[in-house]
Amino acid sequence: MRENLPTIVPGSIDDVGRPPVMTQALPEWFYPGPEGGWTAEDLDRLPPEAPRRIELIHGALVVMSPQSLFHMRVLNRLNASLEAQAPPSFFIAREMTIRLGRRSRPEPDLTVVDATAAQNPELTAFQPADVRLVVEVVSPESEDRDRNVKPALYAKSGIANFWRIEKDMGNAVVYVYELDPATQAYVATGVHRGTMKLDVPFPLVLDVAALIR
Repeated sequence: MRENLPTIVPGSIDDVGRPPVMTQALPEWFYPGPEGGWTAEDLDRLPPEAPRRIELIHGALVVMSPQSLFHMRVLNRLNASLEAQAPPSFFIAREMTIRLGRRSRPEPDLTVVDATAAQNPELTAFQPADVRLVVEVVSPESEDRDRNVKPALYAKSGIANFWRIEKDMGNAVVYVYELDPATQAYVATGVHRGTMKLDVPFPLVLDVAALIR
């Protein structure tokens, strides 16, 4: 008899990375789940009736909530700005998972990868060694995941750059982090509300205020 299987939930994860247990009935495809619990490979084998956007965090399946207008608008404008400025050696991807070991396959809102890693049209997940930047746009239900759980996973996997975008008084704010390889943790390098100029992952200029227009 299998016990303590990860549970599919919409939204939050607790402070140790575990989702709360649902009291409602689980779908037939989910329970009792695969032998030994969910793995990164299982995301490619979910049935057609499974929710479209699911990520795997510490062996737990997490269903992502529908996007708000703020979230969609920021992603649309950020994606367009990065694509316009990125050299040909980089590829900008939206809502693609990254395989961070056997039990974690998170889905950032936006990812910058080496263009050579984005040649296969059947690809469903990137490898961390190919990722140069991950971006999370924070929603109320994803605050803990985007501020704590997922950045820790990205950092331990060696991803060099992480941005977190939040809404503050109706405006967008970009929190920029770089990896300290000695500690495998991110170090904050800036908080941006106006024009943002960076040299990594490539030279770029971003009008942060314009992200919500």
